[in-house]
Formats: sequence, structure tokens, C-alpha cells
Amino acid sequence: MPKTSSRLEVFPDSAISYMVRLAEQYHAINLAQGVPDFDPPGDLLAAAENAIRSGYNQYSSTWGSLRLRQAIAAKQSHFSGLEIDPDQHVTVTVGGTEALLATLTAVTDPGDKVIIFSPHYEAYIVDSRLLGAQLIHIPLHPPALTFDPDDLRQAFKNRARVLILCNPANPTGKVFSRSELQIIADLAQEYDTFVLADEIYEHIVYPPNEHTYIASLPGMFERTISCSSVSKTYAVTGWRVGWAIAPPTVSAGLRKVHDFLSVCAPTPLQEASVTALEFPWSYYEQMLAEYSARRNLFLGYLRNAGLNFIDPQGAYYVLVDISPFGFGDDFDFCTWMVREIGLAATPGSYFFHEPIKNYIRLNFAKHEDTLHAAGQRLQRLKEKI
Repeated sequence: MPKTSSRLEVFPDSAISYMVRLAEQYHAINLAQGVPDFDPPGDLLAAAENAIRSGYNQYSSTWGSLRLRQAIAAKQSHFSGLEIDPDQHVTVTVGGTEALLATLTAVTDPGDKVIIFSPHYEAYIVDSRLLGAQLIHIPLHPPALTFDPDDLRQAFKNRARVLILCNPANPTGKVFSRSELQIIADLAQEYDTFVLADEIYEHIVYPPNEHTYIASLPGMFERTISCSSVSKTYAVTGWRVGWAIAPPTVSAGLRKVHDFLSVCAPTPLQEASVTALEFPWSYYEQMLAEYSARRNLFLGYLRNAGLNFIDPQGAYYVLVDISPFGFGDDFDFCTWMVREIGLAATPGSYFFHEPIKNYIRLNFAKHEDTLHAAGQRLQRLKEKI
């Protein structure tokens, strides 16, 4: 038999997928995977059904349907203060995941250096290595999750081609302050570097924290590619409708890549996504209020269980410190917790470049009943500390 590709070596076994399978085996509550367990808005479901029945079932324009690109541009212009052109700046992709890969393909060559903050979303590592890029890791130091500006400057001095910024961040929930973003922006301009901004949790930011689009800082739109999708904001992670917003020269390149990767995102779901993007601005206030309530409920259960955690400023994850339990390995702890407590989490070391093994990630994008059930199981950890 011929051998499979050596590229497969860059793909790690997914800790999240493993924990999901383990949760199913033991009938545990799945807090490992970043997916809601509640329904999307009813108007959005109706729009999807109507789109299918109205003939939106063939290929769309590879860049994305005009109506959707116009809706994305209008929404992004409103929230960022930038003037987004639907024809020049917006490319619709198969989820934010494809937007990331298409962008990295368009702006890097083999051997180029890519800066990422650690801990990080796992796709950044795989995509970069798949393209033959060299990674430079900048640690976010727990529990404040600050970075050293001198370390960051040194990374830029090493001729980095692009910095990947997840803001708000998965898995930490960190929201980068405007002053932190200005440090990144100043260095990106000084060393002529791209910034790939993964902003999929842009509307899940808990007061008093505020989200700043790094592309909106002076001089940054010309070198920033902003990626997002409908997945998290509208609770439709399975629709796989995302986008990249970039200056025209970068858009032209990533559109070429996207065309050959997937041709187009699902046409009926593109049409339905227009409905979501045209929701009144009050939708985002209500959505944040609901996530804030989930966050407060779940963090209250963590406190009652005597657990220490990194307070999430955004997104819907929390990193919990498992040091008191005496496990030397977070994978072992997560396996034990599924079997003995009935809760599935993601081992934190899956996200860290550094040898940090005392955190687990829990997802609280769940129905209130699910969070109550999970919280009650968490109380059983008290006797284990």
C-alpha cells in the first residue's frame, strides 16, 4: 500500500472530539465542545426553510451572494465605524474556519513566521503548519492573561509575516484592551506585518469590557483581515457561513483560494443569514444579556464548588484551575471527571504551547436547565479537594 501524506503529522488528535465521544459513552453533560444546546431565533429558522423552498439551492457567486455581502458590510460598518465595501472587501466562506485557512494561504509563503498568542484555538497551529509556516508563540500569562510587549516586539523583529489575534479569545475569554491592541497595531505597522483578526465572539463581551475592532485603529485596515461568522452570534454553528473582510488586494488573493477550496458557502443558508444580519441592533443587546445571565449562573456554581477560575471577559468559555485535585495530567482529570462526575471538559493543555496542565476549559453556552444540572454535578467536586 502507498503511504499516506506526511502532512498528516501536523494534524493532532482532537482532544475535544475525544471528550465528546467519552461524554456520549458515559452519558455525561458535554461542556467540552463550543456549541450551544438551545435553538436559534425562530425567524432565522423560518428564513432557512423559506430559502430552500424558494429556489436558493444551487451555487451562489463564489465570493458570496450579493445580498449577504451587503448585509455583512452594513453590519460591520455600523459596529466598527469603518466603510466596508461589499464588492471590494467582503468574501463569504464556509464558516470562519475556512476564512482563516484561505487568508493564511493568501498571505503566507512556506517558511514565513506566524505569531500566535498562547493559549490559542487549535486551528491556528494546524493551518500554519499545513502551509509550512514557522510559529512564534507569545504567552498570555495567567491569571491576568497579559503579554510582555518586549517579547512581542522581538517576535515582530524576527520578520513575522502575520499575527493571529483571537479577540475575544478562545479558550480564555480574554478581551484585549484598546491599549494592548494599540501595541499590536504599532508593531504591525512598524514591521509591515499582517494581522489576522478572528472576531467570531465579537458580540459576546461582558461589561465593563469593550470590544475594539483592531482594523478600526489608525493605519490598520490596510493590513488587517477580519474573520467572523454567523455561528456563535446566532447559535447556528452547523450552518458554516462565515466571512473575511480585507483590503482589496488581500481579498483578491483569498477569493482565489476560497474558489478552489469550496466554491461557495451553502446557498440557502447564505440567503437565510441575511435575515440574521438584518436583525435590529437590540438583538445584540438581548443576546449579550442572555449570555451574561448564563455566565453569572455558571460562575456562581464554580464558586460554590470552591473552584478557582480565570474570569472570562468575553466569549462563553471559562478556564478552571484543577491544581487542588492533585492530578499531574489534565487529560487524566478530564477522563476521571466524565466517568465519576458526569461532566465533560476540554484539557487546557490542548490550547497551551507552554507545559501548563492545571486548567480545563468548560463551555457555558447552554440552556439554563443544562447549566443547573452541570452546576449540581460540580458540587460533588467539593469532597474531592
